[in-house]
Amino acid sequence: MSKLKIAIQKSGRLSEKSIKLIQECGIKVSNGERKLKSESSNFPIEILFLRDDDIPQYVEQGVVDIGILGENEVWEKEKNVTVVSKLGFANCKLSLAIPKDEIYTDSSYFSGKRIATSYPNILQRYFDAKNITVEIEEIGGSVEIATGIGLADAVFDIVSTGSTLLMNGLKEVEVVTKSEAVLISNTKLSNEKQEILDRLLFRINAVKNGSDHKYILLNCPVKALDQITQLIPGMKSPTILPLANKEWCSLHSVVKEDEFWDVIDQLKAHGAEGILVVPIEKMVL
Repeated sequence: MSKLKIAIQKSGRLSEKSIKLIQECGIKVSNGERKLKSESSNFPIEILFLRDDDIPQYVEQGVVDIGILGENEVWEKEKNVTVVSKLGFANCKLSLAIPKDEIYTDSSYFSGKRIATSYPNILQRYFDAKNITVEIEEIGGSVEIATGIGLADAVFDIVSTGSTLLMNGLKEVEVVTKSEAVLISNTKLSNEKQEILDRLLFRINAVKNGSDHKYILLNCPVKALDQITQLIPGMKSPTILPLANKEWCSLHSVVKEDEFWDVIDQLKAHGAEGILVVPIEKMVL
C-alpha cells in the first residue's frame, strides 16, 4: 500500500503545532532530534521535515503529496498547488512598517520609497493593485533592521505582537494581508493517495470541530427550558435530564466557545446554575 508523503516545516512553532495536529488525529509519529523523515506506525503517511519556503515547490513537483505551511508562503511562491484546508493556527499578519518618527497618512506615502522584505511577490501585487510604484529590496532575514542601516525606507514583514518592530524603531502602518497555516496538495494525486488524504482530512476536521466547540452542562428551572434551549440549541437538540427536584432539570449541549461567552449572561438571567464547560477532544459532524 502506498504512503501519503507530507512535508512539514522542520523547526519552529508551526512545526510543533503541525506535529501536534497529526498526533491529535490519532496518528503515531516521531519527530526526534535532527530527524528529517518519519513514518507513522498506524497510518499510511510519511513525514518529511523541510524548509517552509521549499514546501510549495516540492508539492508542485510531486516530491511530496501534501504539505502544511503558512498561507503566506503559498502566495509568495506562486506554485501550482491546491489549498485543501485552512487549519486555524499559526495566525499572523503581513504588514508595512516605517520609522516611528515618520508621519503617515495613507499608502501613497510609499510612492518611490525603497521597501525591504522577504516577500517581494506579495508586496509587488499589493502596490500594483494600487498603481503605486515602489522599489523592493529582497532580503532573506532580519528585515526589521533594514531602515536602521540605511538599506530601505520601510519594511514589509510578518508581524505578531509588534514588539520586534518597536525594538527597531518602527511602527506598523498598513496590514496588507493575514495568514494562517494551511494544508496544500499536489494537483494530480492518484486515486489511492486521494483516498488517504480524505481519511486524513476527516480526522483533521474532527479535531478542528472539537477545538472550536465546548460541551456545556447546567442546571436550570423547567419553566426556563424553552428560552435556554433557544440560546444553546446544540448540534440538533440538547439533552435534558430530570433532577430530584421536579421544578429543575439538567441540560447538556454543545456550543461554540465564542458564542458561549456571548450568551452566558442570558443563561444566568434565565436561572441557569452550576454551569460546567468541558473541552471536546474530537467531534464528528
